[in-house]
Amino acid sequence: MGVEAGAQVARIRALAVLRIRSRALAVALLPAAVAVILLAGAAGDRLEGPVWDAARAVLTPVAALVLLAAAGIALVVARARPAMSPTVPVTEEAAPDLYRMVRDLADRLDVPAPSAIALTPDCDSWLEDRTHPSHAPPPVEEHQDIAGAGKQAQRRQPVAPVLVIGSPFLWWMRVGELRAVLAPVIAGTGPSAHPDIAAARRFVRGLDAAVAVASAPRRDPLSRAVLAGVGRVARLLLRSCRIHAAEMERGVAAAAAERAQAVDYGLRIVAQEQVGLAYAGWDRLLTRVALPAWRMGRWPSRLDAGVVAALTELSRRDRLAEGFASRLGERPACDLLEEPGTVDEAASLLAARLFHGGPAGPGPDWSPVDWSEYPDEVVDRKWRLDAARLHRVLDAMGVRPATGSASSATDAPTLSRVLDHLTDTGPAGTTETARTGGPPADPTAALTTDPALTTDPTPALTTDPTAARTADPTGAPAEHPTGSRPDTTPPEAPGTPHPDPGTGGTTSTTPGTTAPPEPLDDEDLSGTTAPSATLAARLSAELAREEAAPSPAGTPTPASPSPTTDLAAFWDDRALPLFPLQPPRTARELLADHLTAMVCCAAMDTAGATPGLDWLDGPTLLVDGERTADLAPKVLTLIEDGDAAPLRVWLSQLGIRPEKPVRLG
Repeated sequence: MGVEAGAQVARIRALAVLRIRSRALAVALLPAAVAVILLAGAAGDRLEGPVWDAARAVLTPVAALVLLAAAGIALVVARARPAMSPTVPVTEEAAPDLYRMVRDLADRLDVPAPSAIALTPDCDSWLEDRTHPSHAPPPVEEHQDIAGAGKQAQRRQPVAPVLVIGSPFLWWMRVGELRAVLAPVIAGTGPSAHPDIAAARRFVRGLDAAVAVASAPRRDPLSRAVLAGVGRVARLLLRSCRIHAAEMERGVAAAAAERAQAVDYGLRIVAQEQVGLAYAGWDRLLTRVALPAWRMGRWPSRLDAGVVAALTELSRRDRLAEGFASRLGERPACDLLEEPGTVDEAASLLAARLFHGGPAGPGPDWSPVDWSEYPDEVVDRKWRLDAARLHRVLDAMGVRPATGSASSATDAPTLSRVLDHLTDTGPAGTTETARTGGPPADPTAALTTDPALTTDPTPALTTDPTAARTADPTGAPAEHPTGSRPDTTPPEAPGTPHPDPGTGGTTSTTPGTTAPPEPLDDEDLSGTTAPSATLAARLSAELAREEAAPSPAGTPTPASPSPTTDLAAFWDDRALPLFPLQPPRTARELLADHLTAMVCCAAMDTAGATPGLDWLDGPTLLVDGERTADLAPKVLTLIEDGDAAPLRVWLSQLGIRPEKPVRLG
């Protein structure tokens, strides 16, 4: 280990962690030591008498029990499998240039080279220790009479950590930028190789893994009681060394940053700007573009290539990003891979699995989609399915077709039917009574009387729960809070079970076995008209009913692996998605999305509009090849005020005829 100040601090903190381990061992051995002294005194005729005999009779079994408990705890800590990040492994044969660049960086930094390289579908890079025996590949099978005969026992050699690289970096960054960004990360292998720091990290990871083992649900009361004690001891030790472990990692990071200053320091400042830009584009691509496809049972197979398109579009629109697209003439870092398309597809599938909870492999209901097919396979299908759901709910409510429309005699679905129903022409409740022939329905009744519904409706396309009120689903850009990150509530695939927030597991998809849903938020529907509130509640109930429906037999779901999936593919956490993207959509947002979908279907069927893909805003409506960016305010005016005049004017300007029938999904 070098002479950097951070490295010295890290070693001091590592020794403090090891001292805590030694003290815990001393406490476990103390009763045994006292018992040995008492027994030795009795053997030497020195500690005799009823008092000493009673002390020996009490302390000897106590010491045995303490030793047995300490051995059990040590065994759990040593054998528990530490958490391992889900990644896409990259072999040296698949990326010889990338391995060569990493080894060259390690030589210049005078640190050990990483043992392997892996990719993660996120905008981050780190070193990960995978030296635990459970993380190693199975040993090579030997076909001798005695396995290992004639070989001398070799001491286990220290293995360098694995370098994990964010896959969006490879596609957006140039080779020089990636080299500059990875320099401080690779420099961390130097402090990691120090014996004291490595031992302290193994101890902390073992305690963390032991806590995870103790927290796993078990049905056996005896094992549950035993592991509860192990968990309490492990948590106590973790709390004792928490501060020292955190300071040790800070020291390692400081030492790595100090050592990396000698390599491409000026270029690193510029490359850090690309890191932030790549994160912004990746976040927008996942929440606006990939998430609608995942909900439809399709996963984009070129997400990393989509990041380049999204950031190029951003540089075209935003003057703050001017000049970033000019970098595209330089060699991209993905050229360091032999087959970038294959790696991109594997990373895209892993992203869908982590952020959405999709199956581990393609299937009939989980197939890849190319960007060129996205408008027809995802956007058009999504809008027509939402429009069909909207009219099913209107049929269930007994809403009659629009008066005076050409399709009123055939009951064909039209946009006029929706507009007339939501138009508020009088006091609250009068419109609902006139159209359905009865009093207005309770907006929350549809959710509180059906036991087959679940508590989690389908989440929104935006990261902010209130963003649907300002974002245009047809392509208008939406503003995000500065510095905000997407929330982590899972979007759901069709027919998948729903995770229980209280247990971290999954609930049954059989109707009648899920917990009763919570009533709708009154504040969310307080600013809407009575017809809008009722329709929003019914839509939420219908959507929840569809999600609660059992999946077809044989179809792999996020919570149950396909028959050909190895359980090791689930890594350490069995509950997927591990990093869900979105919170559930509110009833108001659901109604806005469905109404927008109905408008888009009418535009496609009566005005020649086409579905499109906007790299920053996702599904968009194209009229004469141009994006429509002013639909959302008109939709919200109809929902909140019951005024359809602005929307009808907008439809008239674009030549959209709401009285004409539309084709549903």
